[in-house]
Amino acid sequence: MTIHFHDLVPREVRAQWTAEGRYPGRPMFTLFREHAERQPDFPAVIDDEGTTTYGELLPLSLGLARSLADAGITAGEVVAVNLPNGRLACALDLAVAALGAICLPYPIGRRRQDTLALLRRSGAAAVVITRQVGETDYARLVQELRPELPALREVFVHGDALPGQRCLDAILAHLPDPLDKVAEPDPDTIGRILLSSGSEAEPKMVAYSHNALCGGRGEFLRSLHRGERPMRNMFLVPLASSFGSTGTAVTLSYLGGTLLVMARFDAERAVTLIGRHRPTHILGVPTMFQMMLADPRLAPGAADPVDTSSLVGLICGGAGVDPATVAACAERFGCAFVNLYGSADGVNCHTQIEDTLETVQTTAGRPDPRVASIRIVADDGTDLPPGAEGEIWSRGPMSPHCYVNAPELDARYRREGGWVTTGDLGRIDPTGRLRITGRKKEIIIRAGLNISPAEVEGLVTTHPAVRSAVCLGVPDERLGERVCVWIVANPGSAAPDLAELRRYLFEERGLERAKLPEALYELPEFPVSPAGKVDKHALRATLEARKESSDVRP
Repeated sequence: MTIHFHDLVPREVRAQWTAEGRYPGRPMFTLFREHAERQPDFPAVIDDEGTTTYGELLPLSLGLARSLADAGITAGEVVAVNLPNGRLACALDLAVAALGAICLPYPIGRRRQDTLALLRRSGAAAVVITRQVGETDYARLVQELRPELPALREVFVHGDALPGQRCLDAILAHLPDPLDKVAEPDPDTIGRILLSSGSEAEPKMVAYSHNALCGGRGEFLRSLHRGERPMRNMFLVPLASSFGSTGTAVTLSYLGGTLLVMARFDAERAVTLIGRHRPTHILGVPTMFQMMLADPRLAPGAADPVDTSSLVGLICGGAGVDPATVAACAERFGCAFVNLYGSADGVNCHTQIEDTLETVQTTAGRPDPRVASIRIVADDGTDLPPGAEGEIWSRGPMSPHCYVNAPELDARYRREGGWVTTGDLGRIDPTGRLRITGRKKEIIIRAGLNISPAEVEGLVTTHPAVRSAVCLGVPDERLGERVCVWIVANPGSAAPDLAELRRYLFEERGLERAKLPEALYELPEFPVSPAGKVDKHALRATLEARKESSDVRP
C-alpha cells in the first residue's frame, strides 16, 4: 500500500531552503554509503554486542534490504520497525531507505491499541518486531491484529516466528547477497515517519522527507559539534523515538559519526559506558540525567570516579528541566548542558555549548533558521512584538510534510505556509532567546485561576530533598481542578510531606496560596513511556489506586 503525502510547506519555500544550501540534496542511504566507502573501518555503532564499523554495517543493511525486497516490499511502502536500540535497528532503518521505502520506527513496549493504531493508520506493508518484550508476546499480538490490518503483508520476527511469519534471526544467520540496485528517491520525498506524543487518543505520526530529516534535523545536531573528530553520540533515548531520529539518519548518514547505545536504559551502566567508550555528547530526557546524577562515581571526591573528560555536552529534551538539575549536571559531568525545546511536529530551539549556566536554566536559546524559525503569535494569528507572551509557532528546513492519514490533525496543528502550532506559551527576550512560559493545554484552572504546572514543578524541585517533580491538575467537583504533585526524593533524603512542602513553597519561595499543591505523592522513580518521557497517564492512573491513602488537603 502506497500513501500519498502532501507537503504543507509551500513549494517555493522548500526551493528557497534548497537554494540556500540548507538541504544535503541526497537521500539518507546515499549519504550513509558515502561515509561507509570513505571510512569503512570507522566505528558506526557501539551496542550491547560490541562495535560495528561502517564497512560492516553497509553489507548488513544491503542484505536486509534484499530480504525485504524478496518479500515484495517496494519503494514508497511503509515498513514499521519495533526493535531495541542496537546495530540491527540501525541496519533495518538503512535497509528500508535503500529500497526507497518509508521507515516507521516505534519504541518497544507499545501496547495493543497503540500497535494497532500505528500499523493501521500508516498502512504498513511490513512490520519487524521483537518477539517478547516483558510479558507481551508481540508475534502473537500482531497475529491477532492481522484481520484489522488489511495492508499488512509481511511480519518479520526477531526471535521465534509463528507460522506465516518470517524469522529475522534465520535471515541474519544466512544473510542474502546485498541488494544490487539501490533506490535513489527524490530527497524531498518521504523517508521516515516520526511519532509525536501528545493528548490524542492515538499516537500522532509525522511524515519527514530525507532532506528535512537528515538536513533540517541534522543541522540542529551539527550546531553542537566541536572539534575536528566526528561526533560520538550516546543515545539514552530509544532510536525509534522522535528524539532518537537524530541517531541513524543524522549521526550516521548525515554526520558520519559514531552511535553509542544500550538496548535498555540503565543509569549505572550508562555512567560506566561514559568512561569506557568516551562519548562526546549524551542525548537524554531529564529523568535519565537525574537518575545518573545519583551515581556516587560522579560525586565530587569520589573514590572511584568515572572519567567524563571526553564530554562536550549533555543534550536534554523531551520535557522541561529544572535549574537544579542543570546546575548539578554541569558540575558532575564537567561539560555543557544543552536545553532542547523540540518535537516531532517540526519544532526546535536550543541553547548552545558556550551559553552560560543562567542562560541554559532560563531559556531555550536563540531560534536557528537553519533548523526552525520561531514566531510568537496572538490568539488571532498575528505576530506579537518581542517581550510579549503568546503561542509558539515553528517552521523551517526541518518542517515535516504532514501528519500521516490524519487531515484532522493537519487542520488542528498546521497553519497557512506550513507553520506548526505548539500549544506552548513563550516570549522572545531582549537577547533574542526563547523563554517557555507555560502550556495552553496543560494550564490548571482552579476556581477560575489559571495555574501553570511548570511554575509549580520548578519551585518544588528547589526543595533540597526533591530530585524531580511532576504537577498535574486533577478533577474536582467544587473547584474544577486541584493541584497534585508527584515527587522523587534525592538519595538519602527524607521527602517532605504535604504540609512541609506547602510551607516551603509559600514561605520560602513565595508561591501564591491558591497555587499550592493539594495532594502529594512520593514515588521511588517516575513511570516512563516507551520514548523515555515521564508517563503522565500512568501517574494519573495511580490516583484511584491510592485514593484512600492520599495526602489530600480538603
